[in-house]
This record gives sequence, structure tokens and C-alpha cells, in this order.
Amino acid sequence: MKNHILSAVRLTFVMFVIIGIYLGIVYAGSKILPTHGKAEIIHYKGQKFYANIGQKFTSSKYFHGRPSAVDYNAAGSGGSNKGPSNKEYLQTVQKRINALKIQNPDMENVKIPVELVTASGSGLDPDISENGAFYQVKRIAKMRNISVEKVENLIKNQTETSFFGPSKVNVLQLNIALDQLK
Repeated sequence: MKNHILSAVRLTFVMFVIIGIYLGIVYAGSKILPTHGKAEIIHYKGQKFYANIGQKFTSSKYFHGRPSAVDYNAAGSGGSNKGPSNKEYLQTVQKRINALKIQNPDMENVKIPVELVTASGSGLDPDISENGAFYQVKRIAKMRNISVEKVENLIKNQTETSFFGPSKVNVLQLNIALDQLK
């Protein structure tokens, strides 16, 4: 009996050390990131926004981000857990496709980027692909009465490239830059 207790105490101590080392590495790693492991806060028009949490944009004069299974509620982060064979999920995606086609009538024959009709795992993805942004250009140019080229250049300037994955555009930062266009 004493052997079992001693083994349990040793294992607890070893796991405590391993987990402590792991947490130390994660913490130290976060400090070398540009935001030092903290939220990227943007102050705009007297309000505070978090650039690394998806925001809800519904106006036709703004770029829209990924749909959210949690209606962009950071307290309830999560996906829908419905797979591509789930009929309810497929109906939801089809409704999003139909709405997107109505909002962007000039893009009728263009392939819709998947992130514009499917929610992310967290429901709070702040980014879309370049294609997702370019898909919305004609609508925004028309609504704001500015040239398509100007909006396309804005997207190119706001696009972040990554060594590890595809290029992306932060929707909040893109919409703020769009508001600041002259």
C-alpha cells in the first residue's frame, strides 16, 4: 500500500514539473509575439474593438466576415458541431449562399469562397481570405461610389501574408481602412 501512495506522489510531482515547464514555455513564447500575448485593441470612433475577435458587420457598405455559430459572442465561443452531412447544417449554408448572391448580384457566376458561408470552429474568426474580400469588392465600390480599383488596392494593402498558411485579411481593420478612404 505504501508503494502505491509513494508512486502516486512521485507521479504527481513529475507531472507538476512537466506541466510547469510546458506552461513556462507557452508563456515565454507569447511574450515574443507582436502583441505580447495580449489582445490587439483598436480604438475607433470612441469605441474599443478587439482585432483578433470577429466582429459582426451587416451593412452592405462594409466587408462581411465569416458567419458565426455563436453570433460573435466571445463569452460563448464555439462551433455548431454539425458536419457536412447534417441536413440542418446544409440548409444553413444554402441560406447563406442565397443571401450572399442577393447581396452581391454582380458575382452570380463567381465561385463563392468557402469562409463566407461556413462558420469557423470558434465562431469568432476575425479574418477572411483575399478571395473572400475580393468577392465583395463590386458591392462595396457600388455602395460607396468609389472605384473597384481603389477597393482592390485597399485589400492588397491590408492583406497579411504568412510563412505558415494562406494570406488573410482582418475584416475589422479592412473596414476601418475603408471608412478612412477619401
